[in-house]
Amino acid sequence: MKNKLILFFSLISSIVVFSQEDNQSFTLQDAIDYALEHNRTTKNASRDIEAAKKQKWETTASGLPQISASVDYQNFLKQQVSVIPAEFFGGNPGEFNEVIFGTQQSANAFITLRQKIFDGSYIVALQSAKVFLEISENAKEKTDLEVRKAVINAYGNVLLAKESVSILERNIGVLEKNLNETTKIFENGLVEEESVEQLQITLTSVKSSLGNVLRLKALAYQMFNMTLGLDINEKTELLDNLENLTTENISLNLLEVSSDIQNTIDYKIAKNNTRVKALQLKLEKSKALPTLNGFINGGYSAFNNEFTFADANQRWFGSSLVGVNLNIPIFSSGARNASTQRAQINLEKSLEDLTETEQKLKFQIASAKSKYQFAMEDYENKKQNLGLAERIEQKNQVKFLEGLASSFDLRQAQTQLYSSQQEFLQAMLDVINNKAELETVLNTVNN
Repeated sequence: MKNKLILFFSLISSIVVFSQEDNQSFTLQDAIDYALEHNRTTKNASRDIEAAKKQKWETTASGLPQISASVDYQNFLKQQVSVIPAEFFGGNPGEFNEVIFGTQQSANAFITLRQKIFDGSYIVALQSAKVFLEISENAKEKTDLEVRKAVINAYGNVLLAKESVSILERNIGVLEKNLNETTKIFENGLVEEESVEQLQITLTSVKSSLGNVLRLKALAYQMFNMTLGLDINEKTELLDNLENLTTENISLNLLEVSSDIQNTIDYKIAKNNTRVKALQLKLEKSKALPTLNGFINGGYSAFNNEFTFADANQRWFGSSLVGVNLNIPIFSSGARNASTQRAQINLEKSLEDLTETEQKLKFQIASAKSKYQFAMEDYENKKQNLGLAERIEQKNQVKFLEGLASSFDLRQAQTQLYSSQQEFLQAMLDVINNKAELETVLNTVNN
């Protein structure tokens, strides 16, 4: 019996340990770090950088020596016949003899080395590949910022749902106690039935809200898991507290951060877009320049009427060739000029877009700072209002039980309290989210 009990408790302990290990726990910073490594969008952005690096080398390699080889085998099923004047062979003038030149079968093996000597478009392509890599890195940086903000929002929504559930459950407990006490008083004939009914209405409403918040809580966890790159049904636990996290995210110094738009990721992206358009204009201009390529090849050929090319005594004839190819564009009926002008127009448009981006970023930064400052101020106001609403509700409870306040007055005070509770929770979430928004716009992360 003793051994069975030991085995039973060992199994229970193993199950508990397994369950604890199966749940993943995250502070907000842990969640951000995890998402930056496992979020699917982030992983694809990293792959884009690797692809850009490969493309850069692909472009570079196209201007380096290229070696190719070819092997040809030909077998005439019926050889072509040529006719030549018969007098070449001592025949009569005006007559022709039929002759066949060459052998029925032949084999050739050649290797060729090619090298660009001058090509303006290749130089531009190298510069474009470098800019394309920078664009991919910018996209990764922006993705990381957006993922970080999404994690903060998702984390805050889970905490909001958890706090809402906790508050609603406490409210239900208080209401049920009040309802029981009021019912007893009613049964003794000291209050009207309406007082009981008012409390029942309030209790039903709060229970309905709790059911809805519980469903939202489940969805908030699923969104949080998806943002981190986890399965949406993964068991996760959040270690931070909403109010503590709000306090940590109150930073007046962030409002004093320089609004240098050149440090923002959106400006970098717009700037690189202008560089791309400038390179496209340069590419179109380079098409009017001559191109010069060199090559050298060498190989062997063999001929016979039978397939003897694998025999050791088959005779092979060697040959080699070196040369250059110069291509000079002369006249394109205005096509090159039109494409150059089009590239110039696109460059001018990108410069306008860059200026527009600068103005938008200045506005976004100013707006984000204003919203963050308001969120911090609103948090303090809502915190004070909640304290006042709690005291008012408690006083009305006492007055109601003593017969000094009506059920309508109590319900009004309770409704005001519940509203203040939700407003306070939302104010805390706004502080966290608006700080994340400002940090994203500024490309500044303050942990």
